[in-house]
Amino acid sequence: MELFASTAEAAGLTPRERAVIVIAQATTIGDSYCAVAWGKRLTDWADPQTAIAALTADEEPFSERERALADWARTVARSPGSSTPQDIQRLRDAGFKEPQIVALTIFAGLRTAFSSINGALGARPDIALAEALDPAVRAAITWGRTPG
Repeated sequence: MELFASTAEAAGLTPRERAVIVIAQATTIGDSYCAVAWGKRLTDWADPQTAIAALTADEEPFSERERALADWARTVARSPGSSTPQDIQRLRDAGFKEPQIVALTIFAGLRTAFSSINGALGARPDIALAEALDPAVRAAITWGRTPG
C-alpha cells in the first residue's frame, strides 16, 4: 500500500483524483470490490451523485484534469498498448509534467494489477462496506462479484 501512496504523491494526485483513477480502472475491468471501496470514499469526499457519475462514466461533475485522468486510467486498464501521443498530450494539457505522468501511470497500472489479483482470487466486496454505501451508489455497481 505504501507504493500506491508514494506513486500517487509523486503524481501530485489529490484523494479525489485517486478515487477517479481507481473507479475508472475498476469499472473498465469489472472490479466491483474496488468500485465499492472507492465509491464509498468518493461519496465521503464529495457526494453520492459524484460517485455515481464516476461509476457510470458521466463526466459532468468532473474537471478537465479529472476527465483526463479517468480516460488515461481506462486506457491503462483496457489496452495500454493503444495509448497515443495525443493521450499523453492531454495529460500535459491538464497540468501534469513528465515525471508525474510516469508516476500516475504506475499508480493506475498498480491499481489495475491489484484489481486483477482480487478478481482472480474471487475477492468479493465486504458486506459491511457495501451496506455502508449509499444505496443509489451501490445500485450503480452492476458488474463484478456481489458482496459476500
